[in-house]
Amino acid sequence: MKMGEPQAIKPLEEVDTAKKWRAAALIAGILLIGANLRAPLTSVGPLVPAIRDSLGITNAVAGTITTLPLLAFALLSPFAPKISRRFGIEWTLFAALIALAAGIGLRSSGGVGALFAGTVLLGLAIAIGNVLLPGFIKQHFAKRLGVMTGVYSVSMNLCGAVASGLSVPLASGAGFGWSGALGVWGGLALIAILFWLPQLRRKKQTAVLGENRPSSRLWHSRLAWQVTLFMGLQSLIFYVVITWLPDILQQKGMDAGSAGWMLSMMQFSVLPFTFIVPVLAGRQESQRGMAAATAALFTIGLVGVLFDSGMLLPLWIILVGIGAGSAFSLAMMFFSLRTQSTQEAAELSGMAQSFGYLLASIGPVLFGGLHDMTGSWTLPLATLVAASVLIFIIGLSVGKKGYVTSPAEK
Repeated sequence: MKMGEPQAIKPLEEVDTAKKWRAAALIAGILLIGANLRAPLTSVGPLVPAIRDSLGITNAVAGTITTLPLLAFALLSPFAPKISRRFGIEWTLFAALIALAAGIGLRSSGGVGALFAGTVLLGLAIAIGNVLLPGFIKQHFAKRLGVMTGVYSVSMNLCGAVASGLSVPLASGAGFGWSGALGVWGGLALIAILFWLPQLRRKKQTAVLGENRPSSRLWHSRLAWQVTLFMGLQSLIFYVVITWLPDILQQKGMDAGSAGWMLSMMQFSVLPFTFIVPVLAGRQESQRGMAAATAALFTIGLVGVLFDSGMLLPLWIILVGIGAGSAFSLAMMFFSLRTQSTQEAAELSGMAQSFGYLLASIGPVLFGGLHDMTGSWTLPLATLVAASVLIFIIGLSVGKKGYVTSPAEK
């Protein structure tokens, strides 16, 4: 084009169409990453008995298959924002997807060593996604944050539920075995990688989250530690249940396939409450009633699973699922409701996720170990009921209006 010649201007329709396609690709990438944050973990629970028997390991050792990712969450979460500032959110998430696919493949390659090494690798990858994806959504969809966060949460939980239900049919019905049934989720990671490639064309972005290292004021805040315990206890219950519920149900006389779908049903019951609870919590000055109701759902559901072997089992499992959805949503809301700035919310989130997941990591191993010692699920399930009571006590305090760095909490 010569100097002075007018530049060709694209028709407005073409510009609008291009923006729509870019937005659609961005949303698809976000949803696919969200889908990969639960499925590699929830697909394990129904297959724990098969993995245990195939590799000749104890229940306590089998419980570490779920524990290791939680430890990865606890250790890496505080550093994810710093990594993203160095390489950009898009490239960091892309690297996490590659690590996730590699971890799933390694976990499914056979042998105890590969099982645990792959589990650690995929846990580190998921930790990056857990921390960065919500911030990435806030960065690109600030005016539609609630909708996009809800859709992303549904994608995560829906794929987690489907993965639980398909594990046994893939392993037994399709003849994949436990390793093949776990390995198929590597395909979902590869699809996410392909859909994420267009985002790498963007200029390097600055991570929107501050470094999730709790400030000294948070370390000395009683309310901050209560939020952390609330986060940790609800995570502990959730990850124990997705690890051991199928085994518990099988010992009550249910076949493996049905037990897997019971776990899926529990996770499907979570979905509506990932929308409802945040909306209700945000409209109320106090969330004490919601926290108490959440603890009651956990307690009633777990007591029902402990004592019932009949037709009401699905009801008790659904109550546990509703409690899990409510508790997780409340924990996420407390990060914002109990802080006075974005940076403070990021610090509290990092503190609660790091120490909370560290607490949760104890659950599956302790639960399996108690079963090994007693030969029964009574004592392990009783410990979860006790954890529900603690959620009730802590929730009454966390649910009161206040801030983690208010004068009374410094």
